[in-house]
Amino acid sequence: MRLLKFSVLAALLVASSAWAEVIVTYTKPDDYTDVSRSVIERERTLKAFSDYFATLDKKLPAGQTLKIEVLDIDLAGREYPRRFSGEDIRIMNGGADWPHMHLKYTLEQDGKVIRSGDQQLSNMNYQNRTMGYFDSDPLRYEKQMLDDWFKKSIVPKVAAR
Repeated sequence: MRLLKFSVLAALLVASSAWAEVIVTYTKPDDYTDVSRSVIERERTLKAFSDYFATLDKKLPAGQTLKIEVLDIDLAGREYPRRFSGEDIRIMNGGADWPHMHLKYTLEQDGKVIRSGDQQLSNMNYQNRTMGYFDSDPLRYEKQMLDDWFKKSIVPKVAAR
């Protein structure tokens, strides 16, 4: 019985080292260009980004780790305070209010760096594209921008391995 437990544990450790992983950190989120002033709303937005980033592990081969450090976020549109309500309102006019994100990333294969970079992402045509996200998703434009970055910067490097 003891040998069986050890074998199962060893198999789990080997399998877990083969999984792909995405690790995201937020550097000084209180200083970001455009994330809500409300602490609750800011935390909700960062959690939504973390949930999105967590889905990227399914697009990576086993044994790869993508580390993302988010340095700045400027959401699509502009936020305007409402006088008689606790919630601000975000207005998107398709002008110079496109989403922008500054991040650093490192892609590792079994602990060895295979790609890294410092990226300034933006999507100037954010309202003029077909979307893979519902209109009800408040981060749909930012997620589309991140999808484009992932396909351009990460996926080709993954396929080359």
